[in-house]
Amino acid sequence: MAKKKIENLSFEESINELNDIVEQLESGELDLETAMTLFERGLKLSKTSQQKLTAAEQKINVLIQEHDQQPVPFDFQPSDM
Repeated sequence: MAKKKIENLSFEESINELNDIVEQLESGELDLETAMTLFERGLKLSKTSQQKLTAAEQKINVLIQEHDQQPVPFDFQPSDM
């Protein structure tokens, strides 16, 4: 099965794949070339996941700041039915 491009993975998919890579590397049963390839992908997954986490944190901070502002009055006038 072909692996998805890292940038197309969700955060959760990235973390799951990263966990799988760690397990494979820790097994000690991989040849050097395969281990290096997995290690490189793991680094890229880690970097991309951190970027997604940082972006989510920034968005949360913006939402919190917007929420802390004074509410805008809403003039509700029910229509006659």
